[in-house]
Amino acid sequence: MNERMTATVRGGVQGVGFRYFVWQQARSLGLTGWVRNLLNGNVEVLAEGSRVHLEELAVALRSGPPAADVKDCQIEWLPASGEFAGFDIKF
Repeated sequence: MNERMTATVRGGVQGVGFRYFVWQQARSLGLTGWVRNLLNGNVEVLAEGSRVHLEELAVALRSGPPAADVKDCQIEWLPASGEFAGFDIKF
């Protein structure tokens, strides 16, 4: 049974390759959804897949790529919608 995870990552997470990092992690875990920068400097992630793989992504979000400075990562769990075919970077 798949689930949906939405995450808001705060800190020095824009301009450091964070979206690409999330894209790589999500694709390697077989997740679907997207990642995008927000105007307030945060990064938002919406991912669907197995709970185990989503929790692996959550661990990665809390550390980020080497240049990132993650201060906080808020996560919400919801039922999956199944609406995504892959994982994308939104611009």
